[in-house]
Amino acid sequence: MTRGCRLAAVSVSAGIAFAAFLFSGCSAKTYALPSRPAAAKKMLSAEEEKCLRVCARMSGRAQAEMQVNDENRAEFLSELLLLLEEEKSFRKDDKSLFFLIDKTHTAERSYVPRDLILLEKNSLFDLNKAGMKIRPEAYDALNEMAQAALADGIRLLVSSVYRSYAYQENLFNYWVSVDGLEEAERESARAGTSQHQLGTAADFGSISDDFGSTEMGRWMYSHAAEYGWSLSFPKGYEDVTGYRWECWHFRFLGKNACRFQKKWFGNIQQFMLEFLYEWEHSE
Repeated sequence: MTRGCRLAAVSVSAGIAFAAFLFSGCSAKTYALPSRPAAAKKMLSAEEEKCLRVCARMSGRAQAEMQVNDENRAEFLSELLLLLEEEKSFRKDDKSLFFLIDKTHTAERSYVPRDLILLEKNSLFDLNKAGMKIRPEAYDALNEMAQAALADGIRLLVSSVYRSYAYQENLFNYWVSVDGLEEAERESARAGTSQHQLGTAADFGSISDDFGSTEMGRWMYSHAAEYGWSLSFPKGYEDVTGYRWECWHFRFLGKNACRFQKKWFGNIQQFMLEFLYEWEHSE
């Protein structure tokens, strides 16, 4: 098992101080820093020090499953900074495509994505219902992905996209009335905590567990990330995401973010978004 980012410090008497850090990886090495404070500071760049602080704030499971170690740390930071540079190109009048929204990080009741596009009947993909809307960046990516799926003989079915705060509030209350609060919490988001409010998440196909075994579901599992779509709630990670497995729910993050997620975070969206959030809020 890959061990996550960890920092350990040891000290010895007789006035000689040694510091060592362990940054994940089964083959990680322990480095002894010189006793001189000035020299010790040169061993870690500002980005490395910040990375260690961010990792320390993440859950034990996230730390354990990150694919970063002391040998590839520089490569990780280089790709991280490129991704953060890409984020600067996102539109400034809306929430970032990397905005962390979950059971503890919320969107305002008043928040509505800018310039939502109405999904209409078209030649690329089918619609489960009328009136669905999606954010422009996700719309373009949806069309690109649907065209690729058609080339492979798969026609995608979009079943749910943007949901307002009020819509989600009513939906959650409905599931509470059907299943009870405890079960509803596992399967439906409270208002303000749903990725659907961002306008960049989409449910595909049947919105049921059998979707993953359909031709459409298998194609999505194999190719969605190539077009910037990430599975939000994978199997076996309810303790991480707060929700049971949803094989039909994908969120648009962009192609580079999907590659970054797969390479460094065990392909778990929540881990990557939590890391980016902590990085943004770390001094």
